[in-house]
Amino acid sequence: MQFQNSLSFAQSLDAADALAPYRGQFYFPQHNDRDVIYFCGNSLGLQPKNVAAAIEIELATWRNLAIEGYFKGPHPWLHYHEFLRGSLAQIVGAKPEEITVMNALTVNLHLMMLSFYQPTAQRYKIIMEAGAFPSDQYAIETQVKHHGFRPDDAIIEIAPRPGEKLISQEDILTAIEANSTSLAMVVFGGINYYTGQLFNIEAITAAAHKAGAIAGWDLAHVTGNVPTQLHQWNVDFAVWCSYKYLNAGPGAAAGVFVHEHYAQQTQLPRLAGWWGNDESTRFKMEKGFFAKPNASGWNLSTTPVFNMVALKASLQLFDAAGMQNLRNKSMLLTNFLAYLLEPLQKNIFSIITPDNEAERGAQLCLFFTKKGRAVYEALLANGIVVDYREPGVIRIAPTPLYCSFTDVYECVQIMQQVLQNTGEE
Repeated sequence: MQFQNSLSFAQSLDAADALAPYRGQFYFPQHNDRDVIYFCGNSLGLQPKNVAAAIEIELATWRNLAIEGYFKGPHPWLHYHEFLRGSLAQIVGAKPEEITVMNALTVNLHLMMLSFYQPTAQRYKIIMEAGAFPSDQYAIETQVKHHGFRPDDAIIEIAPRPGEKLISQEDILTAIEANSTSLAMVVFGGINYYTGQLFNIEAITAAAHKAGAIAGWDLAHVTGNVPTQLHQWNVDFAVWCSYKYLNAGPGAAAGVFVHEHYAQQTQLPRLAGWWGNDESTRFKMEKGFFAKPNASGWNLSTTPVFNMVALKASLQLFDAAGMQNLRNKSMLLTNFLAYLLEPLQKNIFSIITPDNEAERGAQLCLFFTKKGRAVYEALLANGIVVDYREPGVIRIAPTPLYCSFTDVYECVQIMQQVLQNTGEE
């Protein structure tokens, strides 16, 4: 598409956008009596308007049925997490029985590693991205220590080449092959939170398997953002949060994928809890854990219903919009944003996210050598909600469910004014 730098062109894209009506399904914070331009769905999604009614349904069930709400009512709580599996399976490319919802992301990463990281004296190393989100670094470091290994020996971090911001896929694949005899696991973030780089999940997973290693993924910045095919790509396990692109609210229950090859192995090592026990024997209250033969066999505790209601409500919007439709709009939004930002870059900032739309999601990362925080704060003061990550990166994420092309245009116009006012242009 040939873009134009004008408000009328942005408005014409919005007029042709079949997903535009979904914007009206969300609440926006206000700035000077107007909706903010919200480009921070990569940190916390907006609240869908159907959430309040969904919560009231469960409040009414609790109010009117009390304990019977586990077995009666519109959505019996005994099976509540199962109501989410079908929609999430469509989003991540899985079978419903490969999906469960529980806990929070890092808790789930630990639980998956306790099952899948079974190091030996020969095979104990883990390959991950340098500069991964701190929670992933902490989890992997402590898992390695838990098994008696030294992180500086067991963890191999793949960093960008000197002078570059992105990690070369060639370097990832070369490292996997070079360490094939000692490699136990590869764990990457599907999209790097700092640069916005989308890694080739299929190729890296295949390389890990060829080396005899497990392939696990943190899809916090992928799920609800970029369509995947986790089952088809033979990913061993994946974890993600639900409060970013899935709009499930702060602290919402997180998601887990376990490939059916493993999900059906009820003897696979794991930490066990009552809610992962086979329902046919659960209520016998006897010793002996019998895992359910699906991803729910990793569930531990009673389903936190009120921590899943908003996710269920948001997933209804994903079902209606279609993940591929959202991806198509997302690529157009980021391409338009990159086009508008290009004349402003000069020596002030650079877009460090890959140019290729297939190698990024809904986020562009702007690296400032100076005054990045000042620019960020000025954008906030003008009703543009983005976020800032040290050192020097402003992350802009136009989420396709509720962001418009006019939002993108107005954001860049205000940024130009901000750069002028801060003496950067």
